[in-house]
Parts: sequence; C-alpha cells; structure tokens
Amino acid sequence: MVTSATAVVTGASRGFGLAISTALVEAGTSVIGVARDAARLGEVAADLGASFLPVVADAADPALPRRLIAAHHPDLVVLNAGAVPEMRPLHQHTWESFGRVWETDVRQAFSWCGEALRMPLAAGSTVIAVSSMAALRGGSPLSGGYAGAKATMRFIASYAAEESDRAELGIRFLTLMPMLTSTTRLGQVGVAGYAERQGMTVEQFLKARGDEVQPEQVAEAVLTLRAGQTANGSAFTLMAQGLEQLG
Repeated sequence: MVTSATAVVTGASRGFGLAISTALVEAGTSVIGVARDAARLGEVAADLGASFLPVVADAADPALPRRLIAAHHPDLVVLNAGAVPEMRPLHQHTWESFGRVWETDVRQAFSWCGEALRMPLAAGSTVIAVSSMAALRGGSPLSGGYAGAKATMRFIASYAAEESDRAELGIRFLTLMPMLTSTTRLGQVGVAGYAERQGMTVEQFLKARGDEVQPEQVAEAVLTLRAGQTANGSAFTLMAQGLEQLG
C-alpha cells in the first residue's frame, strides 16, 4: 500500500492546476507540478516553496509519465493540463484546429493511464482525469473536438480502472467533470464564445448561468476523491452546488 504523499499535477501553473497544487501542498503533499510555461511555473514554485517541484514539460509527451513515475513514485496523479480550443462553428474549423484538444488532453490521458498500469503505480494510488461537463449535455458545438476529447478522457480512465481491477493492481482511476467557468483561461474563451453566439455580453451570459465553479472547489474535489473509497472507474460532475457522482 501507499505510504508516501507525493502527487503529480499537470497544468500546474494556472487555473485548476494551480489551485489543486496549492491545496495539496497545504495538506502536506509533495507536488511535482508540470507545465510548459517556465516563467509562470517558477512563480508558483516560489510561492509554494520546497514542497512544489516544477517540471517544465509537455504533459502529453509520451516519455514523461515513465520518467516522473520512476523518479518520484507518486500516489496521486491529476491529469489537468489541457489545450484551449478555438471557438468557431464546425464548418469554420480545420482538421488541425478541431483535433488540437485530442493531441493534448486525450494523448495525456492515454499516456499517463497506460504508464500507471505498466510501471505500475503502487497499490492504493489514484489517478484523476480532469474532464468537463461539456462531455455531457449535448457537447460543445463551438469548440471543435473538445467535448469528444473530454468524453474520451472519461472512457480511458474507465478502461484503465477495469484493467487495474483485472490485474488486482489496486490503482483507482477516476474522472472529475467540472462545469464551464470563467475563472480559468480556457473557461474565459468558452464563455466569450458562447455569449457572442447567443447575442449576449459576457456579463449577461454569466448572470443567466448563475453561480460558477471556483478553482478552489475543484481542488477540494480532488482532495475528497483522493481520500474517498468510491468504486474504481467512477466519474463525478462538479457544479457550484457541489460534487455529484454519475450513475
């Protein structure tokens, strides 16, 4: 069983990843924070101190999971990094713009979940794929392949959970699906795009939606899922009102 308290968090330099890293460090966990922005990651490291180790890298690099798992033996991996989609109708996308999120978000989930099984992570470890409620509720028609990519992240986590159970590895794979929120850079792009599509200002759009998910709520949800005993392969939605397990 896991005796360490070490986490890998991808996309750790801002938004959900920063909030998750901060909450984990405050809870006594050593965090390996992955992001591509060296300057921003350095600022996070300066703020969080010695318990945060910055790693400047692409979370979707297929060689990265083996390197970090072998070096740090994490008991928690949070797959939070994601590409910001280009907001345009389907017929205005190119294949490259449509598939950009697949090359980052899906490839990240595929690489990390696969390596977690192959190494493997220690029994009692948890991998949390941060997906999106865009994978539900009819998708996200302006963001190209975003909704499909986020749904596939959930599938990958569930497939990995089944393989972990079959091999009796004791590794949990869970999916967290937050609601669109303007509190992140990605969310700001999404909100602006859908507000314009509906002929609203951003302020009007947000007012019509009600309370928003905050990054600190995502961090709290990660801590809750890590400590919980939910069934392997479970998926959870997160709205401002709270965390809810999908049936």
